[in-house]
Amino acid sequence: MYRLSRLKYVFPLGLFVCLLLDGSLSHVWAPLFFRYPYSMASELVILWLVLSYFFEDGIEIPLIPFAIAAGVVADVYISGILGLYMVLFPCIVALTRMFAHYFTPSFLTNIMIFFVDLVVFATVNYWAYSLIGVTSVGFGDYLAFSLAPTLALNLVYFVVLYWPIRSLYSWATTEKTM
Repeated sequence: MYRLSRLKYVFPLGLFVCLLLDGSLSHVWAPLFFRYPYSMASELVILWLVLSYFFEDGIEIPLIPFAIAAGVVADVYISGILGLYMVLFPCIVALTRMFAHYFTPSFLTNIMIFFVDLVVFATVNYWAYSLIGVTSVGFGDYLAFSLAPTLALNLVYFVVLYWPIRSLYSWATTEKTM
């Protein structure tokens, strides 16, 4: 039960921290993240949502409502275009659920699913920005100069944060003994 576990505090707090860090890291490390012609986007919220699905351990976290709420905050805080993240975050959660049913859970399958989620998220984001005229970068340049660095950065995040987040979820899902 989600509401009886420590996850009712850990999950929203972690999601909030990831939302803040996505924008803050992009601001603080802007010279590194956005060095011409490359640009990479920190996607810690997606990492948190995907790992939350894998580590919830039978306690069903209401990921879709949280993903919608995080999307609204990200739309206002990061992108400035209301609706894009609000739709994409829940879609990524649904995509993760769909793929997870076909694979046995392990570090390698989890990183593969996260990789696919990032590609879908970043590409749909690119197409949406192209459609409304925010960006005019060609698809080949997008793949080489934006998607590849974004994947590299976020896969490093995944490898570095996988086991600490797993330990946090393990602690949060165990029952308190008195």
